[in-house]
Amino acid sequence: MTGQSTALVVGASRGLGLALVEEWLGRGWRVIATARGRSDPLEKLATRFPSSLEVEVVDINDAGTVRALRERLGGRRVDVLFINAGIARDIEASPVGARETDFLDMMLTNAFSPVRAVEILRDLVPTGGTIAIMSSELGSIANATGSWQLYASSKAALNMLMQGYAAKHADDRHALLLVAPGWVRTEMGGSDAILSVEQSIPLVVDMVDANRGKAGLRYVDRFNNPLPW
Repeated sequence: MTGQSTALVVGASRGLGLALVEEWLGRGWRVIATARGRSDPLEKLATRFPSSLEVEVVDINDAGTVRALRERLGGRRVDVLFINAGIARDIEASPVGARETDFLDMMLTNAFSPVRAVEILRDLVPTGGTIAIMSSELGSIANATGSWQLYASSKAALNMLMQGYAAKHADDRHALLLVAPGWVRTEMGGSDAILSVEQSIPLVVDMVDANRGKAGLRYVDRFNNPLPW
């Protein structure tokens, strides 16, 4: 692809999403980054990269704001669309002990809304471009360990919804990626996680780049290894 490549990162106010934005900016990309509201970290990045970073306000659980973004970006080319959305609540609870609202919130934020956003924004990505969503190895039914049972269920639902999306768009020439970044020390991952953000995100970006132009759905980790979903 010629010229400066562009990534649209939905869910970039902090954590892994913010790190994705900074990594792509450091590699010379143009980045459109979204947050639900004002994000001081993104604003600071914008002062460092004034000609390469655009910040937009989007609530991924509000389809109207996603559609409004689509309208604002009409006619723009996005080489990589990366959806980073996730919450973890009642992580040690089972269905008998969890609050129903917490589980429903995780299903909405972790599974339903990201795939809906892909449906709304997909036409911004040209043939040969990449659509990626942050998933988790905990969402693998084949390798289920019982850890974070309800959160893992929401990520398994995400994986299934993307499989359905890929089947519906079987003639689509986009690379479709479900990305497992590993267990990373973030606000959601906790301090016991085995990876730092700096150990994970550069490899995630390498993996996305390695799969550009390869049409079809892939489940991969940060080392570009296929995962047994």
